Amino acid sequence: MSNHFTGLSLGSPLGDQRLDLCDLYAFQAPGDSSRTVLILNANPNADALHPDSVYRLNIDNDGDDLTDIALSWVFSPAASDGSQTYSVFMATGAQSREPEAVGTEIVSDAAVSFGPEANVISAGDYKVAAGSRSDAFFFDFEGITNLFDTSGKRNFTSPHLDGDSPWTGVDSNTTANVFSMAIELPTAELAPDPELRIWGRCSVRRDGRLVHADRAGHPSVSSFFNTDDTKEEYNASEPVNDRARWTDQFVHLLGHTGGYSRAEAVAALDEHGILPDVLHFDPSKPAAYPNGRTFTEDVIDIRVAFLTKNEAPPTGLSPHTDTLDRFPYLGEPHPAATS
Repeated sequence: MSNHFTGLSLGSPLGDQRLDLCDLYAFQAPGDSSRTVLILNANPNADALHPDSVYRLNIDNDGDDLTDIALSWVFSPAASDGSQTYSVFMATGAQSREPEAVGTEIVSDAAVSFGPEANVISAGDYKVAAGSRSDAFFFDFEGITNLFDTSGKRNFTSPHLDGDSPWTGVDSNTTANVFSMAIELPTAELAPDPELRIWGRCSVRRDGRLVHADRAGHPSVSSFFNTDDTKEEYNASEPVNDRARWTDQFVHLLGHTGGYSRAEAVAALDEHGILPDVLHFDPSKPAAYPNGRTFTEDVIDIRVAFLTKNEAPPTGLSPHTDTLDRFPYLGEPHPAATS
């Protein structure tokens, strides 16, 4: 849930956990480098998703930070027994930039899986699944609060680097579940040139129109760089506008957390490709963040090192061991949180 804790209140977007995007992954399919796997996780309670929302993977394949391919999931209202169905649409070109779920319907009214067995749908060259799965994200939440002063309006400032490690060595996420939307497809259909820029989007219908409620690109960027005052605007904004709108805010934070000068902060943001907030993936190369993202990178370690100019010690945590080598790749949901 690297995208989950945003703003000092740690609240869900628009007060609704179903709209809360948690993580975005992109990697080559194990055993077949000609196929790409994309996973968008939402809802830290891993129950039914919002029936008036569109959950979307946006893909830019020509480097202009505008959507060229959109994969949209829409969900039925949950039935009295908690069951739910979903459909998936794929749009390209100008149609992919429409907010509604449009384009070719590649999955229709498939069953969401809330139990141990994932309901994998094969549709031509695509594999698709949606439902509750074990969360692969690992982090030391108490260590984060030990490291940073979270008082005031800024999320994370004044790191406590007094020689003692802030980390507890305890993974706070070992029994967490998420609602996962996964797709595997031929990389050639995504037409990378040579890389893809990917971001997740959740929009909800309000007064007859779709309102952007949340987005996910780089892991933990929104979590660390946003405040309660700015997170709604950030979640609703588009990557193509990120550099103009958010550079000053990000530079200001880096000055607090790592003592960066403005020139140093801008250079670091550019070097790490933080703005615009999109996940970069060159599928001709093995995935490892920041080239895509798999389940094994300690993204909190990476982000904290960036924030503190490599002054913070490593977290020392290990990846979860319940992930799978087959689609949908995330492990069975933990029983305590299974719907």
